[in-house]
Amino acid sequence: MKVPLRHSPISVANKFLELAAAAGETLTPLQLIKLVYLSHGFMLGLYRRPLVSEDVQAYTYGPVFPTLYRAVKEFRSSPVAGPLAVQDGSGATKDRFGELEDDVIRQVYQKYGRRNGIQLSRLTHQPDSPWSQVWDEGRGHGQTISNDLLEDYFSALTAH
Repeated sequence: MKVPLRHSPISVANKFLELAAAAGETLTPLQLIKLVYLSHGFMLGLYRRPLVSEDVQAYTYGPVFPTLYRAVKEFRSSPVAGPLAVQDGSGATKDRFGELEDDVIRQVYQKYGRRNGIQLSRLTHQPDSPWSQVWDEGRGHGQTISNDLLEDYFSALTAH
């Protein structure tokens, strides 16, 4: 089976839900949205290629993948019961990830997975973060945060 070069945000979210379940933990929608964003950013920063096939958008409360937001918003602040159905019509809930992708996702979970949604949101709202750069330009809700912007920001983070 061929490993896709990019994944739906839902497939990446399902990987995080799997990691949390294996650790006896749960994730809220806010945590899940931020963890998927961070893994996409670190994949760009470390390996110069995207993890997720969808564009990140600037929402009021931070960077969001719209299909993932729609898939988890019904859970509100409760833990997400997964796996989530991938929205490609296949009914699949799981992608195969390459070794580098799997490693990035696992490292993001190990480093950030136990932080609550508010703590993760603060991380994504740092001054000069990709979200703040797009948001502060006054472009507003729903504007795309480019992969180039994410790559520059996350490669600077990984250089330290």
